[in-house]
Amino acid sequence: MDLGTIIARNVKELRTERGLTQGELSRLSGISKAVLSDMEKGESNPTINTLWKIANGLHVPYTRLMEGIEKENAVVRRGEPEVQRGEDGRYRIACYFPHTPSRNFEFFSVELDPGTAHATVGHAPKSQEYIYVMHGGLVVESGEDAYELNAGDALLLSPASAAHTYRNPGKETARFLVINAYGL
Repeated sequence: MDLGTIIARNVKELRTERGLTQGELSRLSGISKAVLSDMEKGESNPTINTLWKIANGLHVPYTRLMEGIEKENAVVRRGEPEVQRGEDGRYRIACYFPHTPSRNFEFFSVELDPGTAHATVGHAPKSQEYIYVMHGGLVVESGEDAYELNAGDALLLSPASAAHTYRNPGKETARFLVINAYGL
């Protein structure tokens, strides 16, 4: 099953479980009813920020929208996770381990091109975000704070519910890992 079909199934399932109409979810998430309708039909390729807004509107972790069948012991090979791209394609994220009923975190590999930035809408209340820079440099801006990170540096954003921005001021692609932990 492709990612668009999985997202369509999960958004519709979560919305109906909560007794919400598409209009109500539109209001809660800030996403138009037309976009939600197309998404539930599997007729759209939603952006990362669109999925974050829907997840926040439904009060679920981001990866819950992409949740499929969970394997007990799983090896995830490079290239297996589907890469999602920001609106301009200069921010790329791959989920290696999604949030599940038995796992209260998500594990991502992320790339951000030189001289670019990507703003997130924030995560669910009581969430924490752990960031580890593997290559290049990264500035993480949250509210009034800015944290400059280089390869080998790590940052904990807690809580991670506020919007924040990843910025790559360098001349090489920044590669970093992100773990979002929920309900802490």
